[in-house]
Amino acid sequence: MSMRLNTLLKFKHKKGLITFITAGDPSLAVTEKLIYDLEKAGADIIELGIPFSDPLADGTVIQASHQRALKKDTSLTQVFALVKKVRHKTKIPICFMLAYNLIVHYGEEKFYQDCESHGVSGIVIPDSGSDVIGLKSKVVDRIGFIAPTTKDERIKGVVEKASGFIYLISIAGITGKRQELSSAIGEMVPKIRKFSKLPIAIGFGISAPAQAAAAAKIADGVIVGSAIVELIGKKQYAKALNLVSRMRKAIDAG
Repeated sequence: MSMRLNTLLKFKHKKGLITFITAGDPSLAVTEKLIYDLEKAGADIIELGIPFSDPLADGTVIQASHQRALKKDTSLTQVFALVKKVRHKTKIPICFMLAYNLIVHYGEEKFYQDCESHGVSGIVIPDSGSDVIGLKSKVVDRIGFIAPTTKDERIKGVVEKASGFIYLISIAGITGKRQELSSAIGEMVPKIRKFSKLPIAIGFGISAPAQAAAAAKIADGVIVGSAIVELIGKKQYAKALNLVSRMRKAIDAG
C-alpha cells in the first residue's frame, strides 16, 4: 500500500527532503542499497528516474546517468521488480520520474496497475500537460510539475489533476547544480497556494545544505537530484549520503 505523499510531507518532518537517483545507475543492486541508505541519511521520499534515451528537462549529469543505466539494459519492468523487492524492507515512499512515452510503450493500464501492486507512491511526468497528468488510480499520486514562468491559468489546470505534492521547478531550464535559486520562486509559492492546498516541493539546482534550507523556508519540501547523481557517477556513495545528511540537518535547523 502506498503512503499518501501529501500526508507524509506535512507530518513526518516539518519540511520534506526528496532525493532523486537514476534507477540502474550504476546497477540495480546499488540502487537498492542507495534507497535504504538515503532513507537512513534523512530522505523522506525517494524519486527514481526511469532511464530513457532522450530524458526531458535533464541536464548533462542526469543524462549521463541515464546512459549508464541503459548500458546495463535497465528497463521499467526491472525497476518495478526492484520496488517490489524493496517493499519487504522499507515503506519509504518511492516515486517514478519518467517520460510519458515509456508509459505508453509499457501500456497505460498495466503501468498504473503495477504502480499500485508494486508499491509506487507517485509519478512525475515532466513532458506531460494537464491533459495527460491524470492517473486512473486512487492510490498512486500524480505529482504536478510547475515552472517559475507558469501562468495562473496553467497552474490551475495542473493542480486540479494533481495529488501528492506540487513539484515547483526552481529555475526555468534543465536540471543541474546552480549557485543560487531564482527570486521568482518566492512569488510562485503563494500563486500556487491560491489554487491548491497540496504541499509544494522545490527542485532543480539545489546542491548545497544552505540552498536546501533556504528553499524549505518558503516551501514544504526540497528535491535534490543532480548533486547526488554526480557523486554516484563518481562512485562516491559516502559523499552523496553525507550531503543528504547535511541537507537534512540544515532543513531541520531552519
